[in-house]
Amino acid sequence: MKKKVFVDTDIIYDLLAAREPFYSSAAHLFTLADEGKIQIYISALSLANIHYLISKKTSAEESKEILRKFKVLVIVAPLTEKVIDLALNSEFYDFEDAIQYFSALQNEIEVLITRNLRDYRKAQITVLTAQDYINM
Repeated sequence: MKKKVFVDTDIIYDLLAAREPFYSSAAHLFTLADEGKIQIYISALSLANIHYLISKKTSAEESKEILRKFKVLVIVAPLTEKVIDLALNSEFYDFEDAIQYFSALQNEIEVLITRNLRDYRKAQITVLTAQDYINM
C-alpha cells in the first residue's frame, strides 16, 4: 500500500510557481507521486487558493490549465462541514492551517507536509517539511 501524505498549500505553490529555494524539494515530492511511490492528498481549499495566486501572474484560463495538469498527481480531499466545524473549534491560530490539518485527519493521513511547521505545533500527526520527508 502506498504511503499517504497530505500536502499543504505552500508546498503546492512552491512547485507551481517554481519558488526558490523550495522548488526542488517540492518537485521531488510530486515526482514520488508521479512515480506511484506515494499518494498525495490536498484540500479542495488549496485548489481555490492556488488558482487565485497563479491567476495573479497568468490569465485565469492559464491558471486553470496549470491546475488541470497538476490535479492528475493528487487526490483532492473534500472540504466538509465536519472539517470546517473542527477547524472553527480548534486551538489553531490560523484557520486555513486548521482546515488543512483536519482534512488530513478526516482522511486518516498520518503525515502532513508544509513549510510552516510552527503553525502545526499542536498536531497529533507527523508534520514535516518536504525536504525532511524526502530525507527519511
